[in-house]
This record gives sequence, C-alpha cells and structure tokens, in this order.
Amino acid sequence: MKLSMAAKKRREGYSFILPGFVYMMIVLGYPLIYNVILAFRDVNIKTFKAGTDVFVGLNNFITLLHDETFLLVFKNTFVFTIGCLVFQFTIGFIFAMFFSKKFTLAGPIRGMVLVGYMMPMSVTAMLGKNIFDVSSGLINDLLMKIGVISAPVEWLLNGNTAMASVIAVNCWVGIPFNMLLLTSGLTGISQDVYESAEVDGANSFQRFFYITLPLMKSAIASVLMLGFIYTFKAFDLQFVMTSGGPLNATDVLGTYSYTLSFTQYEFSMGSATAMILFCCLFIIGLFYLRMISKEDD
Repeated sequence: MKLSMAAKKRREGYSFILPGFVYMMIVLGYPLIYNVILAFRDVNIKTFKAGTDVFVGLNNFITLLHDETFLLVFKNTFVFTIGCLVFQFTIGFIFAMFFSKKFTLAGPIRGMVLVGYMMPMSVTAMLGKNIFDVSSGLINDLLMKIGVISAPVEWLLNGNTAMASVIAVNCWVGIPFNMLLLTSGLTGISQDVYESAEVDGANSFQRFFYITLPLMKSAIASVLMLGFIYTFKAFDLQFVMTSGGPLNATDVLGTYSYTLSFTQYEFSMGSATAMILFCCLFIIGLFYLRMISKEDD
C-alpha cells in the first residue's frame, strides 16, 4: 500500500521524535515510575538486601503525615518559598522598573545584576556559606565594623537566623530572574498609554496602579507561578549551605527526601516524600497551564 505524502511526513516526524522520547523515558520516565512503586512498598536497607519488601499501600504517607519532623519540613518548604517570592518579586519589580528607563550605563549595570542568576546554584551556595560564616564571614565583619553587633552571629548555626540566611542567598539568584521576565512585560506596554495618561493629569503613582499593574497582570502571574515552582523544589542551596540544619530548621522536602533515602536508607519513606513534593508541584503546574490557556483564549 502506497503511503500518501502527509503520511510520509508524519512518519518522518515520528522518526525524529523517537530517539528523544526513548531517552526521556529512560532518564526521567523510569526513575519516576520506580519512585512511585517504592512509595507504596516497605523498602529499607534490610528489606532491600533480603528482597523481602512488601506492598504497604498508603502507610508510608500516613506515617509521614503523623511525623513531627516531616510536618516541620513541610512548613519550612512553604516558609522558604513564600519568603523568597515576596522579596525577590518585590525587588525584581523595582529593578525592572528602574532598568526600563533609558540612562547611561543601564546595560552594563543590568548585566552585573544578572551575574547571580548565571552562576550555578552550588557555587552560589558555597559563596553564601562563606558570607554567613561565623568566624570569617563578610556579613559579621561588616556589621561589627559599623557597630550593629558586638560579637559574631552564628547565622547558619542558629535556627532563628539560618532560614533567613538561606532565603537571602536564594533571593540573590531569584531577583535577576524576576527582573528579566518583568522587564519583558514592561517593554510590551506602549509609551503612548503613559503619555495620554500624563496629558490627562495622572501622576506617577496613578500611572503605576492604573496602567502598569493592570497591563502587567499576566506577566506578574506567570513570574509568581514559575518562581513558586522553581523555589518549592529547592535542594542544592540548602544541601550545600546547611545540609538542612540546624535541627531541620532549613530542611525542605527535597533535602528531607534525600536524607531519608541516602542517609537513613529509608528508601520508601524518601520516595513518599518525593511523591508529596511532586503532587504539590503538579497541582501548581495545572493552575499555571490553566492560566496560560485562558490567556491564549
């Protein structure tokens, strides 16, 4: 049977897609499916060696929801995510508004701000760990020189300040990301709208609240949603800076899942934690896709 030209094109397209699809299924699909299987079984270092693991249903999830450490980690994840979003979005919006103006050296300065976003997160974490070091950290040295503190503060060793320190370092990465996306949204607003409003007597605050914010609504929603997804799944920053300490004060779902799986060798509990993380991100992702589809309509 002779194939039509359209069928040949379709088959040719599938042949190009197939290698990438197989690769994605091996690299991402298999680990995800195996993680789901582990989450519903009792697999630890003993049962894994003996091959005696059994199906336990939702027991792993029920155990986690009654575990005080997990509940603390779950709360930490939202505290870290929301804290980062508030600061990095606010400062990123201010930077976007600032760099949307034309002035001398705007390009080079904006490029310097983007350095934090271009650096690998592990390098940023090491830099943050050194900055907040109790003995030789830049923060303690600076605050002591200007007389704010009289003795070095244990930023990463105190549960009350460790989370704030991690949030501050993550914001250094998130602010350029927010600035980039919001700047692209600002450039889409015609200057004619501002000029017309200025002619009608609108001041700068009125132009911001009645023109900029309404016209930036879709861009703001996208930035917040993407920022939530990227921040909620954080792992490397906490792992390098604090390893989740002190006393789980900076532990998030990603680091706690790693600890359960590869430190305590409770593979099923670690997989269940990862599944909860995945479900949270999946729900947020659905909201994001729904929002995008509404914008397209």
